[in-house]
Amino acid sequence: MLLIYFCIVLFLPLLILAFLLVPLAYYFASWYMRVKERKSKRRAKGSLYVAFFHPYCNAGGGGERVLWAAINAILTRYPNATIYIYTVETASPKAILDKVQNQYNIKVDAEKLEFIRLSMSWLIEAKSYPYCTLLMQSLGSMVMGMEALMKLNPDIYIETTGFAFTYPIIRYLAQCPVICYVHYPTITATMMSRVKHRIVSYNNASLVAKNPLFTWLKLIYYKIFGWAYGFAGRCADVVMVNGTWTEEHIIDVWGPRRQPRRVYPPCEVSELKKLRSLVKESDPIRILSVGQFRPEKDYPLMLQVMYELRHLLMKNEMLWNKIKLVLAGSCRNKEDEELVQNLKDLAKHLSIEDNVQFVVNASYSKLLQLYQTSTLAIHAMWNEHFGISIVECMAAGLITVAHRSGGPLMDIIQPSTLRGFLAAEAEEYARTILKIIELPTDVKKKIIETARDSVDRFSAAEFEKSFLDAVDPQFAGLTGAC
Repeated sequence: MLLIYFCIVLFLPLLILAFLLVPLAYYFASWYMRVKERKSKRRAKGSLYVAFFHPYCNAGGGGERVLWAAINAILTRYPNATIYIYTVETASPKAILDKVQNQYNIKVDAEKLEFIRLSMSWLIEAKSYPYCTLLMQSLGSMVMGMEALMKLNPDIYIETTGFAFTYPIIRYLAQCPVICYVHYPTITATMMSRVKHRIVSYNNASLVAKNPLFTWLKLIYYKIFGWAYGFAGRCADVVMVNGTWTEEHIIDVWGPRRQPRRVYPPCEVSELKKLRSLVKESDPIRILSVGQFRPEKDYPLMLQVMYELRHLLMKNEMLWNKIKLVLAGSCRNKEDEELVQNLKDLAKHLSIEDNVQFVVNASYSKLLQLYQTSTLAIHAMWNEHFGISIVECMAAGLITVAHRSGGPLMDIIQPSTLRGFLAAEAEEYARTILKIIELPTDVKKKIIETARDSVDRFSAAEFEKSFLDAVDPQFAGLTGAC
């Protein structure tokens, strides 16, 4: 009797599990065979479904410029391809494409483009997870990846936002090539080092930094997450990165066997190089910042720079009154709008509000006007992975001061050149700006010319060539792709 009871206790859960798994396995197998059959028919007809995973395709940042430039490049090279975008955006296709043309000067063929709407956007939003944010966002992206796969099984999957945990799902379940373009690694050795040395930062709260036990636990969490992130990254067939800084970190986390291809993001340099300054001697000295209003861009540092400038010019009130900081950027959501309001409040607190102007969601034509009426440009983000706006300001003829780190240091300005200037602290920024203002006209002209000559390597044409060189082997391997 005891033996019978033991057998029931041991085998009943296994029977129940088998009862549940067998139908699920059968359903998945039949679904998978139907998908393979549909793919074969598509390829026999010469058509190709290319899917981009870019949930916030209407955000209006540098990552979105890469997305739309990549889509245009594929449609030009492979006219039989149909592009699908997995997205959580609710705006109409026309509104999205109009914004793309207005903001990036990129016109996309709407007939060859479809949007696959994904639900549950909260799964990938940082604000949804007060703790273990990286892990929970990554798990959320896997759920969204499964939803994307169930709604459309593509022939080629291209991920352009950094959700690496979708790669294993697509590679092993969809059985299609996985291509990724990495703007910024989800976790880096630098982040781990800050936790290890108990430095308070955006990724390491003071509560954790002050407690040795919490620090040890977070380090273990980061190491486990880093291993999982590396495994997911190695599931990509083609890895592209946007610059040297990102390349070094991806090799460090994903391993040297996964050699990424450096593909600089497309920058609007050809038209901007044609612009001529409309600044007159009597005009204000405008210092322009272009980018998204996001916390990591460190706009408070720019306001602090203006505060330091005011102190440096206490005996030259006339010059101080001529200097204007113009913050031109896009807002994605209410959080970004709140950031803008907080910045306005900070400018008032520092008593520099009369010297600061905010231009929110500027059109492309408005940006062109700002380029032509500004003298200098500023960029304050620490470890900016690349810096499209820096390149475009240089192309437009603005002498640029950027943070001495990341892409500006390694790829764009570089300290040994006369393309621009680098700084780190607010006072150093302020002294550098004052130095630029006081430079002789011929020296300024030389810096502008050198900067403009250096930006062709970041052009849209160079991006298209490098991007297609990277993805062509995957397209060529599919019947009917060429």
